[in-house]
Amino acid sequence: MLISYPNIKSEIEKMIDSKLWKVGQRLPSEYELAKYFSVSRETLRAAIKLLEQEGKLLVKHGIGTFVIKPLPVIPSRLEILQSIGTMIKLAGLREDDTKEMIGEVVCNKEGARALNIAEEAKVIQMERIRYADGEAVAYSVNLIPRDLVGDAFERIDFSGSLFGFLEDKCRITIARADTELVVPLKQDKYVQRLQIDKEEETPVILMKQLHYDEQNKEILYSLDYLRNDIFNFWVRRERK
Repeated sequence: MLISYPNIKSEIEKMIDSKLWKVGQRLPSEYELAKYFSVSRETLRAAIKLLEQEGKLLVKHGIGTFVIKPLPVIPSRLEILQSIGTMIKLAGLREDDTKEMIGEVVCNKEGARALNIAEEAKVIQMERIRYADGEAVAYSVNLIPRDLVGDAFERIDFSGSLFGFLEDKCRITIARADTELVVPLKQDKYVQRLQIDKEEETPVILMKQLHYDEQNKEILYSLDYLRNDIFNFWVRRERK
């Protein structure tokens, strides 16, 4: 049976977790490991490279590969594309009701530019307000070209995950997204909908996200307003 490098990566992680190799210990040679797993050295190198990128191994060329102390887990990493539902769970909250408004509109200038469509093109606009522990914590405005989804949102009652709906009902898989973090004006109407105290301003951060499918086609443009007292975002930066 052909063994892939993700499988090798997983096996090495299990060995490290079981303390077969401890922090600071050098792994067997590339030749020995490739022979042990019955794979080519190229396949083994690909697995080692992934573990090195994740900060689990340190490769010293000409010396060896060493197990290093793992980095702490970052709950809301911007490099990972997560749903707002997942982000709510990571914030330690229980998601309550979600209110949705869905309709067909003429695309605005910003959305048309992002989605690479004509300004007069029709889009499905979905607005969603998310609640957790009894309070509004996020407000999303999503634009999807009508040509991509047809009448799916009219024929089928939408609920749950937008990514899941697009995949299951429209055969569209969201693979990646470009994200811009913006501090919106407090006069923004969507910011106002997340204010919980008339006396004290609730901080809000805006994520402008352009989502692509597996062929890098523009699929979904989202404006996600998130209460910054609830959600925190992290980026792990590497020195090059």
